[in-house]
Formats: sequence, C-alpha cells, structure tokens
Amino acid sequence: MSPSEELATFFAKYDPAIVRTAKRAIARVRKLVPGAIELVYDNYNALVVGFGASEKMADIVCSIALYPKWVTLFFLKGKKLKDPEKRLAGNGATVRSVRLADERTLDEPAVKRLFAQALALTPVPKQARRMVIRSVSAKQRPRRPRARATSRGRSTK
Repeated sequence: MSPSEELATFFAKYDPAIVRTAKRAIARVRKLVPGAIELVYDNYNALVVGFGASEKMADIVCSIALYPKWVTLFFLKGKKLKDPEKRLAGNGATVRSVRLADERTLDEPAVKRLFAQALALTPVPKQARRMVIRSVSAKQRPRRPRARATSRGRSTK
C-alpha cells in the first residue's frame, strides 16, 4: 500500500466533515510549503501530517492534526513567532497552534504572516514532495465524537 493509500485508511476513521476540512487544509499547506516532506503519524490522540525540510522532527515547519471534533494547525517553533493578532494558542515550551474553523483560516492575513515567519525559521528546499508514514499507534482514542445518552435512553451526537 502506498503512503497516500495508507493515509486514506486513516482518514476513513474520522467523520466526513473533519476529513473534508483536513484534506482541504493539507492541500493548501502543500501550496504554501512546496517540496515539503510529509510525515504522517497516526498517534494515540490524533492523526498528524507534518510538513518539513527532511524526515527529522527538528525540520518540521508545521503540521495539520485531526481530532474527533476539529482540525488544528500546529507550528513546531510557534513560541518564536511574532503574533500581534493573538491567533496562536498554547503555552508549551515551543509549539503553538491555530484551530481551523475550515481551510479558509489558512488564508487569513495573520495566519499567512505566521506561515512566512515559520518558513523563515525552517526553510524547505526545492525538492520533490513525498510522504512517509512514520508511526501508527496500536492503541488510539476514538476518532469520531462519542454519542451521548439522553434521559430516555436514546443516543445523540
């Protein structure tokens, strides 16, 4: 199975609306970071597609992560980015994120400026784009929102 085919099997675990947003966001990031090596991690918490200059974690510019109810853009050197519009969330040692309402969030001027800064910190050389499946966790959280029980015993989403 090719990496693209394997990625499709990972997408199949998610709600179609989440997959639609993620696929469109990935397509946009591919245009913003041409030649990036795409590293795919189907982890315990999320499905992540990282975009970088090489297969090293230190060379990842950004990633798109799918969760059961949303899609998030992560900047791995986000703490170093200037963010006067306060678009970045997170307070860890390095990573910052932007939750994507949809793929158009990537077109917002503030987010484009964050991308430009991230690429300046971790330039991606002109090279052929390729995808590498880096890890698949045997144990994973549910990939779709859980139905919750109502007072009459029926379930809802």
